[in-house]
Amino acid sequence: MNKFLFMPLLAFALCACNTNEITETDYADMVNPFIGTGGHGHTFPGPVVPNGMIQPGPDTRIDGWDACSGYYYEDTSINGFSHTHVSGTGCADYGDVLIMPTVGEQTYSNQDFTSQTLPYASSFSHENEVAVPGYYSVILDRYAVKAELSATKRAAIHRYTFPESSESGFIVDMDYSIQRQDNLDMHIDVLSDTELCGYKITKYWAFDQKICFYAKFSKPFSYEIYTDTVTDHKGKKQPLYKALLKFETKKDDQVFVKVGVSAVDVDGARKNVEAEIPEWNFEKVRQDAYQAWNEYLSKINITTANADAKTIFYSALYHTAISPNLFTDVDGRYLGMDLEIHQGNPEKPVYTIFSLWDTFRALHPLLSIIDPDLNNEFIASLLLKHKEGGVFPMWDLASNYTGTMIGYHAVSLIADAYTKGYANFDMKEAYEACLRAAEYDTTGIKCPAPVLPFLMPSAKYYKNKLGYVPCDKDHESVAKALEYAYNDYCISIIAEANNDFKNAEKYKEFSKAYQIYFDPTTRFMRGLDSKGKWRTPFSPRASNHRNDDYCEGTAWQWTWFVPHDVDGLIELMGGKVRFTEKLDSLFTADSSLEGDLVSADITGLIGQYAHGNEPSHHIIHLYNYADQPWKTQELVDSVFHSQYHNAPDGLSGNEDCGQMSAWYIMNSIGFYQVCPGKPVYSIGRPLFDEVIINLPNNKKFTVKAINNRRENKYIEKAVLNGVALEKPFINHKDIMKGGVIEFTMTDKPTKWGVIAEK
Repeated sequence: MNKFLFMPLLAFALCACNTNEITETDYADMVNPFIGTGGHGHTFPGPVVPNGMIQPGPDTRIDGWDACSGYYYEDTSINGFSHTHVSGTGCADYGDVLIMPTVGEQTYSNQDFTSQTLPYASSFSHENEVAVPGYYSVILDRYAVKAELSATKRAAIHRYTFPESSESGFIVDMDYSIQRQDNLDMHIDVLSDTELCGYKITKYWAFDQKICFYAKFSKPFSYEIYTDTVTDHKGKKQPLYKALLKFETKKDDQVFVKVGVSAVDVDGARKNVEAEIPEWNFEKVRQDAYQAWNEYLSKINITTANADAKTIFYSALYHTAISPNLFTDVDGRYLGMDLEIHQGNPEKPVYTIFSLWDTFRALHPLLSIIDPDLNNEFIASLLLKHKEGGVFPMWDLASNYTGTMIGYHAVSLIADAYTKGYANFDMKEAYEACLRAAEYDTTGIKCPAPVLPFLMPSAKYYKNKLGYVPCDKDHESVAKALEYAYNDYCISIIAEANNDFKNAEKYKEFSKAYQIYFDPTTRFMRGLDSKGKWRTPFSPRASNHRNDDYCEGTAWQWTWFVPHDVDGLIELMGGKVRFTEKLDSLFTADSSLEGDLVSADITGLIGQYAHGNEPSHHIIHLYNYADQPWKTQELVDSVFHSQYHNAPDGLSGNEDCGQMSAWYIMNSIGFYQVCPGKPVYSIGRPLFDEVIINLPNNKKFTVKAINNRRENKYIEKAVLNGVALEKPFINHKDIMKGGVIEFTMTDKPTKWGVIAEK
């Protein structure tokens, strides 16, 4: 696999913050976009720019859980190159406007709906495949064509090198999509012998996903529009709609294609291309994309002799900026959450793809440090979506309410921004939106009827009226209740910010509801029915995916989700000694799971700790609250080396729109935020000799690890700006004002300077 491509570019001169020093560090060269494309990472290697609207890339499979991004590393054939992808998710959508170069007779009509490959698919070899930030290329063996792709924010450029043939061409496939979505409408217009445009509307994860496209080719073509309706293996009628383009080529003829997309209309897609790729200069687009990634990745500079560790780190940082995705056209228009077209301001862009159940935990806290202005833009989008659609989205996809996952975690982003002092939005408006999300009210929400019970579940009604969520009234009752308790804690902070002290007290009381679910006999969080009885039978390792009392987990993982009141959880469990004994057992328990439909998301197991899914991500740091910081350091180190690798299967679970990688970024720097909304970070085990975070306002925060070796995974002492830290915590303000923290590392477990007894 050619992980990295040597690019004969001018050295990227990046101005280092706070000085006039010029650094030529090529951060993008250390990224391996194939990390996560194997295993169950569900990433894709296509060329994108940070948080861009368009995601062109190769599609290798259609169906199955590991087809979520359209690409899977073990596959050996490519169906073509579509222009929209989600990366690292556990659900699939997109795969719009697929283009495939062809040579010879075009095979397209004998479509087999049981096959992962299309009739015109080509085999390929990873030996002839290259992916670096902003660029992807592969040789299609069937056609002897070299395909190359790059992108701007809203448009893609393709370069295809053809052999000599009188039968060269392209298939533009409108009916293709990842996991065979319902095509509600499709259309292509041929504008000239070099231009196509069209649109399609699909129904799948997003019930009403519209995409428009405009494509311009560098070589004139003749064409045929092929349409048909066929019956698939399930007896369902499937519409087919493809444009078949043909032309002659000489040996090594290069044919370029520029493609713009828009959720608004074809005119928006055309303007996006014309504004961002006005010429046929593939190399300029590629270089600009590469430079955009270097600028983003330069926010953090690490020092280590371990080349793999550098690649894992910068690939993780790369994955933190794939989404959310820009959703505003170059003229400022966008599709709102009400599925109406709005005229916005291109200087105040709107975004989509908010996997907040995942990303509130580490991605947004990371952005609060390295790019708080961008995080404010994301929050502004969420507030706008509340206004247009009636409530905050749960997994917004292409301005569609999907109702996926649980909780109302937009409130976490707002509380965290407020407590960290960078909330550049209307706090009164934000507060009203937060209250709306927490109350059970199904009126005024513009979403499909089947989505409404998930977007506004009855669990909210019972939480507010009874004080708890009965397990016989709603699925995932324990997980929902625990997340609601945390979300309500966040609302209490926002209420105080708005001087609504009555509601602040109300939501503080709601935040203590986690206490109801703790069974002192089994010492797990358990489901209670509407009569106040524990659900039986009970096993802490049992899982019935999306149909039990937990969400993508078991009682083992969910018992610890009280990030806002760890001290209260410690007291509930009988004090620090009994708490740590219970916590120890999590990491040493047998890793086996029980159930007829065990959640596939429970991965990356260390005992019953599941690093491959988000509910576990804060748990290792709970030892710091119980005066056993060496255990946090030891386990963080273990996760670094067992759960992250420089390989296609280098992630232990779904990437989940940057969360899995953001955990690694934060922890490898040396700390992690257990509770977004409390501007405090728990210190773990710094991985690198030195980390420099280039902060806004030309400030730097430097993390140094002295005596840093693999065996020295424990912290002997920590000194912040010359002052020894008495506890394993650091405040957000201490990071953002700049400075230096020095960790002295040792191979002996210590309790901040005192050798610990294991």
